[in-house]
Amino acid sequence: MNRQYHTPLFTKLREHANLNPIQFHIPGHKKGQGMDPEYRDFIGLNALSIDLINIAPLDDLHHPQGIIQEAQQLAAEAFGADHTFFSIQGTSGAIMTMVMSVVGPGDKIIVPRNVHKSVLSAVILAGALPIFVHPEMDKTLGIAHGITACQVDKALKQHPDAKAVLVINPTYYGVAGNLKEIVELVHRYGIPVLVDEAHGVLTHFHDRLPMSAMDAGADMAATSVHKLGGSLTQSSVLNVREGLVNPARVQSIISMLTTTSTSYILLASLDAARRYLAVNGEEIIEETLKLADYARRQINEIPGLRCVGREWLGSDAVYDMDETKLLIHLENMSINGSEAENWLRDHYQIEVELSDLYNLLCLITPGDTNETIDQLLTALRGMSSQFYQAGRCSAVEIHLPDIPTLVLSPREAFYSETESILLKEAAGRVIAEFIMIYPPGIPILAPGEEITEENIYYIAEHIQAGLPVQGPEDPTLQTVRVIK
Repeated sequence: MNRQYHTPLFTKLREHANLNPIQFHIPGHKKGQGMDPEYRDFIGLNALSIDLINIAPLDDLHHPQGIIQEAQQLAAEAFGADHTFFSIQGTSGAIMTMVMSVVGPGDKIIVPRNVHKSVLSAVILAGALPIFVHPEMDKTLGIAHGITACQVDKALKQHPDAKAVLVINPTYYGVAGNLKEIVELVHRYGIPVLVDEAHGVLTHFHDRLPMSAMDAGADMAATSVHKLGGSLTQSSVLNVREGLVNPARVQSIISMLTTTSTSYILLASLDAARRYLAVNGEEIIEETLKLADYARRQINEIPGLRCVGREWLGSDAVYDMDETKLLIHLENMSINGSEAENWLRDHYQIEVELSDLYNLLCLITPGDTNETIDQLLTALRGMSSQFYQAGRCSAVEIHLPDIPTLVLSPREAFYSETESILLKEAAGRVIAEFIMIYPPGIPILAPGEEITEENIYYIAEHIQAGLPVQGPEDPTLQTVRVIK
């Protein structure tokens, strides 16, 4: 039988639960008997029976030698990696592990400006220096895409001492650059390529999706199995290729960042999700793509809306796309993306993945059916009937502020003595905290950068549009912390 049919971790947990041992160890609820009855009844005794810890029969995520080791080996085989590490700290934990495995104090790492905040958190912890590259901006849709091999080559020529390059593939919106070209270029410099593959768990399992990080020859990829691949929230994998990366160091770093009270419910869901993808992935993704194709065709017939498809491809930064992502541009609507998200929630109980000023993003996954797609279409038609304006064009004023000057290393700024001042008076000062538009967590300012009037205007613009701006200690964004 194909090894991928096996779930060594999940199966062993079920067997252990069936033995019904008398527990004198944590967790203290002891299979649900010692917790609030209403919560216990809602969660269910099956789930609570495998909420266990690293007792001897169940292996230890920090030093895997048994069923966890076998489950990770099966995952590596499934994803085309040399090694796979399970992360119950989400993909953020896996991303931080990647970065901290290859850079240390004073080391440079080339990253896109639209990286997730976990990348910059790792840079602070490592004491590294980020070399930012602006992603290609889409002036029609008002979003950021990826970075190109040409941009990476320019950055490497300017910083030949860089220790690694990090790439997002695909982006939150499902757009992928030419990852293989970037990997081949970076490898000529003898340094590793790290991939934030948070939104690309399905890519390895269907030819119509963008090339996966491992297939492109990348050295490490942090992959959110929970986002699209069927595992539970907060469970992800870190895939590693040997050569430019030391797997033993990766194990050491991920262990540093991981709780010793590891969740076996989350680990078991990774084991089962890997089987589901490895055995049934191509078939279920094919059905998912058919649903997405149907939805895209129907949305493009709704007045005022445009759902982006493969016609958008054509540059190095927009080289391929994950068509299970429905990027819906509000082309002739009298409301913005944030208002549209709220309207769909209030009137149809539809929850979208994200909204920005000009777009909605809806994810079609193996969990969808014709019924859920038709419910979405009904809601979008209702929205169009209320807000479509034939003569109106969504005037996309897409811009990103210039990348601010890095005055201090992020780590030095983060730990410096600071003071709180009014944001409107902060131009020329050095920021000591993050300011990000979230989702998807693009940093407008990172610790150590000089604040400009352009930054201040950009932040105010997004607050006025109702989009969440996160990071500062002051949630009102009236004040920010700067270097004293």
